[in-house]
Amino acid sequence: MAAVAALRPRVAALGRRLRGSGARDTFLEKGSANLDKLKDLCNEGKEHPSTLFQLYTQAVLDITYFEENQLVDEDFPEEYSLQKLKELICVLSEPEDLVRECGIKEEPINILGAELLECLYWRKGALLYMYCHTAKDRSEWLQENAATFKKCLNDGVHYLMKMLSFRCPLQLDEDVSLQDKDTARLLSEGQHRYKHSNSLHAGIFSDTHLLAMMYSGEMCYWRLKHCGEGKQESLESVDPVYNSDLGSRPQSISLDFQETGRIMLTKYVAVCEGPLKGQGWNTTTAKQMLHYFVKSHN
Repeated sequence: MAAVAALRPRVAALGRRLRGSGARDTFLEKGSANLDKLKDLCNEGKEHPSTLFQLYTQAVLDITYFEENQLVDEDFPEEYSLQKLKELICVLSEPEDLVRECGIKEEPINILGAELLECLYWRKGALLYMYCHTAKDRSEWLQENAATFKKCLNDGVHYLMKMLSFRCPLQLDEDVSLQDKDTARLLSEGQHRYKHSNSLHAGIFSDTHLLAMMYSGEMCYWRLKHCGEGKQESLESVDPVYNSDLGSRPQSISLDFQETGRIMLTKYVAVCEGPLKGQGWNTTTAKQMLHYFVKSHN
């Protein structure tokens, strides 16, 4: 079975990551349990590939989550955090690579499911956001690594926009209003989860999507402020990790950071001050950045 053959080396690699952590953690324990279950199912050879791939994806999410938290807790040390970042994004890209490597004609969303794909792209985008949030305040590093910073911002926005597109397609050329159909769908599908769940997948249609809008808007702001100073630019998103011809890697897309940032933050403010008003969402920073977009445009 092609799926089992493709899975075995990846499961072994995850097992090595798990052992290399040398720690006890709830997410590592969940990842370990999923790996053990996956090994058993592979040996039996009876499960549908989608079941195996979903279990593998969940193990990837659990194990990398622990490693991401370590990086954040350590405030992304300059000595090794960039390499670790690349490594984690590579691992988080493996589930999609796996589907394509096995020659499955269906799209990854039909095999892995929308929720897991959203999680993978959210985690990649949010990780780049947190890294850039720290790196932008290191003036000496920023001066010496401007190209790397740009690429991280480009890819971070790309991943978050992709995450938002799975269930709430965003048309960047549409007018934004409280009646926006994407915002309405976002709220109607997930608002009930907002108050009651604190799990990894909590609020997949509400708080996570709203944070993705805020994060992507903020990265567009950083891109213009630190790398373009008000210029309107349409640049390709180039992954900071890969120089590969594999079709499985994220494709380059053209981004107008000025317009993308403006629309994402406008949507964020509209939702937070509209249907979610009074539920703890702060729009002060978003409005300040929106003012910058307007000012730099003029």
